[in-house]
Amino acid sequence: MKIPRVVALVAAAVIGTGAAVAGVVTTAAAAPAGTVLCDQYASTPSPDGRYIVQNNRWGSSTQQCITVTNGGFTLSTSNANVPTNGAPASYPSIYWGCHYGNCTPNFNPIQANTAAFAGISSSVSMSYVNSGQWNASYDVWFDPTPRRDGQNTGAELMVWMNKLGSIQPIGSKVATVTLAGGTWDVWFGNIGWNVVSYVRTSPTTTLNSSVSTFYDDMVSRGYAQRSWYLTSIQAGFEPWTNGTGLAVTGFSVSTGGSNPTPPPTTTPPPTTTPPPAGSGCTATYTTTQSWDGGFTADVTVRNTGGSSTRGWVVTWNYPTQRVTNGWNATVTQSGTAVRAVNAAHNGTIAPNGTTTFGLQGAGTATTPTLTCTAS
Repeated sequence: MKIPRVVALVAAAVIGTGAAVAGVVTTAAAAPAGTVLCDQYASTPSPDGRYIVQNNRWGSSTQQCITVTNGGFTLSTSNANVPTNGAPASYPSIYWGCHYGNCTPNFNPIQANTAAFAGISSSVSMSYVNSGQWNASYDVWFDPTPRRDGQNTGAELMVWMNKLGSIQPIGSKVATVTLAGGTWDVWFGNIGWNVVSYVRTSPTTTLNSSVSTFYDDMVSRGYAQRSWYLTSIQAGFEPWTNGTGLAVTGFSVSTGGSNPTPPPTTTPPPTTTPPPAGSGCTATYTTTQSWDGGFTADVTVRNTGGSSTRGWVVTWNYPTQRVTNGWNATVTQSGTAVRAVNAAHNGTIAPNGTTTFGLQGAGTATTPTLTCTAS
């Protein structure tokens, strides 16, 4: 996030996730050490060809460049300068898995209730600078489906190995635990998907752990499900100001010798046609986050008819805003007209029942008038 890593007002943003994917650049061959990436969403295979290194400057227009190394990358130029009560400027990172359709070789999403998932471990080492405001984060994404592109909607696991400055994770602190050889403050929030952050109480430059160590704790707290799929493991930095010189000096993922089988083919969201007369629904719009130049919102759809819906469509106008991302619905925009169509899993709503979808937008947050139709 990634997403376009959607943000929280006093929080770390969702990494790559809230980010748009236009402009992604991936070379056909592995990049040699010393390759410099400066384009906003530039990416390239790592020198060993196993991972992908990405600049991912999704939250700022200031210059940022990363230099590819044999172990990962160095943030060689960072002019980040965004308020610490909003989103970070970027998430330069190295990853294994899929990020908006850009996948490492032979990767298939891995369900968390399988032996293949239990065998996955990762190792990362980092070096830091004593200037700026930033976090050093190991980031793992999960989705209810074996998703290879688009925004994940299950959970985001963030492991903060270090941070500098007046920044904090999404949501609020809920616990302190001892895992993977360290003590961590646990933070939880939801921005359309669960964000669970483990913030080390004393900084570390290395982490070597099975993914299930942290995920088991998430599941035990009700923040994740065994049926969900791991879609990527990422390591990098979220800078708010400066950050030049931060580096991932080593990154590796081990699958324990297990080769996950390809996931089942999923059915794409249906195209919903206008419903027959007599069906009914309402939609309520709530701005959940806002910052200079962007916002997130939730829309709650309620079935006002006497029988279960088979599908629904919500429409509205954004006079000056632009949709950049959506989850739990297919959200499209043509000019000022915005249209949200139910996802495959939430088209059926019982009488007086509700479902919720979310979106991220660019521009100033407003509350539009919604029209809802159901079939």
